[in-house]
Amino acid sequence: MQSEKHKTLKDLTIGNVTLSSRAILAPMADFTDTVLRSLVRSMSKNCLLMSEMVSSQALKYSKKTSIIDYTENEFPLSFQISGHIPEVMAEAAKKLEDKATFIDINMGCPAPKIVKNFDGARLMTDLRLASSIIKAVKNAVKIPVTVKCRLGWNEEDKKSGNYLKFAKMTRDSGADALIVHGRTRSQMYSGNADWEAIARIKQAINIPVIGNGDIDSPEKAAQCLEISGCDGIAAGRGVLGDPGLIARIENYIDYGKIESPPDILKRLEIAFVHCKKEVEYRGEEAGIRHMRKFFAYYVKNIKNAGKYRFMLVRCITLKEVEDILKEIITSSKPI
Repeated sequence: MQSEKHKTLKDLTIGNVTLSSRAILAPMADFTDTVLRSLVRSMSKNCLLMSEMVSSQALKYSKKTSIIDYTENEFPLSFQISGHIPEVMAEAAKKLEDKATFIDINMGCPAPKIVKNFDGARLMTDLRLASSIIKAVKNAVKIPVTVKCRLGWNEEDKKSGNYLKFAKMTRDSGADALIVHGRTRSQMYSGNADWEAIARIKQAINIPVIGNGDIDSPEKAAQCLEISGCDGIAAGRGVLGDPGLIARIENYIDYGKIESPPDILKRLEIAFVHCKKEVEYRGEEAGIRHMRKFFAYYVKNIKNAGKYRFMLVRCITLKEVEDILKEIITSSKPI
């Protein structure tokens, strides 16, 4: 039987919800749809899954958006909302409340098309507005509210310590947890994530802090936990092409169990299952078109990867995809 001490190490409590895993699937726009989330869930029964970013404006003015589709097996599930108008964000959160375990507020997306509207990471430059949004969302729902952010707008902003002021503001405004990507907005996804800066945030506030950035292996997850002292970790891009990563992270950080990443055969079997499920969800044409962004990750580090990626992104039927994956399996070896 699992000891109480070990159980405590595994658990992550956010607000009034206790999760049985410290591992989280980080939200990724255009990637973490209901299909990918369900695929991750088939391998990890306890991790928190997070949706791709949902525009609060889209929820206000559109009757239907596929981004909010989900299945019951995905819980625990967090929906991430974006925007910069407090009352609209509150309305969006209320609409999603009955679908979610948590509501997450996006204050970290670095994409130009997002920050130009004063959404995402741009909110870190206006603490008063960011606070108003958190308070509005918190008052609108009864479920816990989290915030995802970065280490500031740019390196100068980071050096000024603004990210620590921001972290304290989120706590004071009612956020139940903070998910921190260890880069500034200007870094986008370049350079290394600064887990030591995340440690400074953890030391500064008394709400759970989740570390994010460069979590692409179980060993990296454990290293992030050790360096940052954070309460949990969120893996994003590392899951692309490897949806079993979260489960391996859980087994490593909670049980010390070392598992090898999938070999080429297994990886391409998963790729086909993923593609098939996207086709079932979206239809053949749309499903395969959506999968194009994933193919590069699934064929990474195999011989002639560029050639096969070129072939896969031109497929229009599931049969074509299957035939190419079979060809890779029979003719390719690791570099």
